This record gives sequence, C-alpha cells and structure tokens, in this order.
Amino acid sequence: MNHINKTLCLALMGAAVGGNAYAAPSKQQKPNVLMISIDDLNDWSGCLGNFPNIKTPNIDRLAAKGIIFKNAHCQAPICAPSRAAIYMSLQPANTGLYYQSSDKDIRKANKRTADAVFMPDYFEEYGYKTMGVGKLMHNGDALKIYQEYGGVFPKMGFGPKPKERVNYNPKWFSKTRNTATDWSPIDLPEEEMSDYKIADWAVNKLGEKHDQPFFMAVGFIRPHVPWHVPQKWFDMFPLEDIQTPPYKKDDMDDIPEISKQLHDMPSMPKTEWLIKENKWKSMVQAYMACMAFVDHQVGKVLDAMENSEYADNTIIVLWSDHGYHLGEKNRTCKHSLWNRATHVPLIFAGPGIEAKTSCDEAVQLIDIYPTLTALCGLPANKDNEGHNLEQLIDSPDADWRYPAMTMYGFKNVSLYHGDYHFIQYKDGSMEFYDRKNDPNEWDNQANNPKFAKEIKRFKRMLPKDYAPLTKYTKINANKYMDAELKAAGIKVQGGH
Repeated sequence: MNHINKTLCLALMGAAVGGNAYAAPSKQQKPNVLMISIDDLNDWSGCLGNFPNIKTPNIDRLAAKGIIFKNAHCQAPICAPSRAAIYMSLQPANTGLYYQSSDKDIRKANKRTADAVFMPDYFEEYGYKTMGVGKLMHNGDALKIYQEYGGVFPKMGFGPKPKERVNYNPKWFSKTRNTATDWSPIDLPEEEMSDYKIADWAVNKLGEKHDQPFFMAVGFIRPHVPWHVPQKWFDMFPLEDIQTPPYKKDDMDDIPEISKQLHDMPSMPKTEWLIKENKWKSMVQAYMACMAFVDHQVGKVLDAMENSEYADNTIIVLWSDHGYHLGEKNRTCKHSLWNRATHVPLIFAGPGIEAKTSCDEAVQLIDIYPTLTALCGLPANKDNEGHNLEQLIDSPDADWRYPAMTMYGFKNVSLYHGDYHFIQYKDGSMEFYDRKNDPNEWDNQANNPKFAKEIKRFKRMLPKDYAPLTKYTKINANKYMDAELKAAGIKVQGGH
C-alpha cells in the first residue's frame, strides 16, 4: 500500500469513529495531478539509455524522482486512437478506433465509447478542478472535457514552419498521400513556438491559488513533424557527432506479405533514400533538436511545480502517445507494430512513489487512468480496461501477468510479455521476436519450433472479439488501408 493510500485509509478510519464510515477524504487530502504528454516521442530519452548523445535533462530528472517504466507501450501507433485509448482506458479492440478519427466522433463509434467517462471528467466527479493546454486528445480539447483549456493547439497546428519545404516533400514520391515531414532550423524567436506558449500557460496556472485539488494536463507538440526549432537547438548536436539508428537492408525478407502491405508508407522518407541523398544524419539531428527543445519546456513546468505550494502533494505522470522510427526498418514514421513505434516513455513521480526506481515489466498507456485514480484515493472506474500499476510502483520486480497490447487496423495485434514480442495479423500470419537476443527485431522467429510453446501462450492472450472498424475512421496512408476502409463501406479521407 503506497503512502497516499495509507493516509486515506487513516482518514477514513478517523471518519468512521466520528460515525460516518463512508466519508470521502477532504479536499486537502487529495493529491493534485500534473499529466505531461509529448507527441511522437520515441524511447530515446536519456533516462532510457537507448540512443547516444540525447539531451533530455528535465525528463531525466523527473525519472530520477520517481519510477520509469522501461517497457511501456501504446495501444495504437498513431495519435488519435492512442490518445482515445488513454483517456477512456479502453482497448481499440473494444472501441473500433484502430486508425485516425476526429475527437468529436469518438462517442459515436460504438456503445463502449458512448458510455465511457473520460479521465478528466472522472476526476471532476470527485471534486477536482480540471485544466488543460496544448495537444491533449487528438484535437486538443474538442470534446470540452476540461473546465479550463489554454488553447494554442489546434489553432497553431504543428507549426510554425517555413513557407517552403526544405529537406523533404512527399509530392516527390506520392501524388495521393501527404505528410508534414520536413526538417531544418527555423529563424524565429523561441517565444513564437507553440510549445513555449503551452509551457507558459501551465507555469502561470501553477502560480495561481487553487482551492480544490486539480488535474492539469500539459500536451506538448514537438517532436511531431515538421522538425523545425530555432538554430540553437540544432547547435547542441553537431552533425559530425550524429549516429544513425541500426538498419539492416534485408530486414523485411522474413516477414509476412500482409506486414509489408500494412507497414508501407509511400509518403514518408525511406532510409534508402536518406542514405542516397546524404540526409539521414540531418534528419536524426533535427529530431534530437526537437527533443531537446521540448525537454526544456518540460523543465519550465517542472520548475514551476517545484516552486509552487503544490510541490509536495502532486502526482506527476509523463508519457508519449507512441514512438517513432528514425530509419529503422527502412522507414521514418510511426505507423507500425514494431517496437520502435510502440515503445514509449512512461514516468510516475510524487508522494508515496520511491525515487530512482525502474520497472522492466510490459505495461500499457491505458494503465495510466486506473493508476492515477488509485494513487489519488478515488474509487476505481469499473469500465477501465487498463490495470492499476500500484503493485509495480511499490514492488517493481513483482510478478506481472498482463501483456502490453497494441493494435494497428482490424485484427492486427502486437503483444509484449517477458522477453518476447508477438505480432499476429488478421490473416493469421505472425512475427515473433526474442527481444533479449534480438533487440532490433531483425530475425522473425515465428516458424522456429524452439518458440512454439511461447507462441501458443501468446495466442491465448489475443482478444476474443474485435469491434468493427468505426465508420468515422479518417486515414489516407496506403493501399492496404484504402482496401480495408472500402470493404467496411468507409470513404477514404485525409488523416496524418
């Protein structure tokens, strides 16, 4: 039992003596919540140690103050379905939200989404003031689930950006698909960047007096494409010092045909092209610069929290909605069931959470909702499908029987558990990786008899049923998805 729940139990026992056995804890006893999300941030943060020369001192100091889950995974490798899953704590298999869609259509998807109580609304039911700024759900706060919303996004979109393309234009490769992917320094004052404004709003709010516990969400945009930040952030990473990620030219030779079709992204830069044009290092440099820039904005918010009256009574959680390939597997995008796109940072810190701890168990972003309610002493939302991580927060080496599941399209499922990663596609074909011995996922072991028992175990973990693809799906990415939408009677529309 963590520190906060012990405090709550004592408070409830005291209330019982006074004759009210079911009295809720007072407002002063409830901890605040500061939830920080970072768009498209892969698992390169310095505290995870997965890539050299990364500079994320503020994310790292937050990790040092609490627990970092080193094997956390999103529920969908693109923004909209991942964020919807987090905010409802529901798996895509039960919502039909497998691809992009507008936030305003989420409740129309099916009965599960219609009945869902979004995370801020749940906290509001228990006396919390809810505030948010930036990219929270896919369209900011289009659903108006926060009592106060600081704007900036989506009004400023993913800009600012130069008037003309600099390093990449999807029209060079595809006339029908689009992407904002491009990179270069931008000649603008830092104060004009979206994330600067987002951080400032949060800093100001943390300086205000709040008479009730608050749930504050701060949604940063970088390193979402396009990768444009002021020159000084690029200067932190001299081009001659940049290393490129691991790449194996024949990596796709042992995967099923459906995997090749699903993962084809014709509008995105291919690693082969980046090598040919000598642009791979500059692209990695731009991503690292954007990481450093957004980390600095995170630091401003953390400083404001530490200097506020709420410092000792606030649970902080930091997450990214999915990862991002930067050349691994001949791709530079999210949109995959492989580890680079599913693996994300996940950090909890605050009262009752031991500092400088880490956990290697596979966990999910939909676990955030039930974990925060538990840490704040609120009743569990019985409709949450995520799992309360308190057991692992208290004992990081505890036995954890739950897999981490990601879905990309109808019946295409990725599962992590232990040292293994299993993928099954809707036609029954598979990929299986022994990540302890093959961290780059280069060798598909699905047909290796050595792993037959493990594969059978993973198959038992697959969902028993799958909700149909919601008719409100909006995506225009490749021919596989075009056919999937057409078969479902859905018009192919734009998404990103």
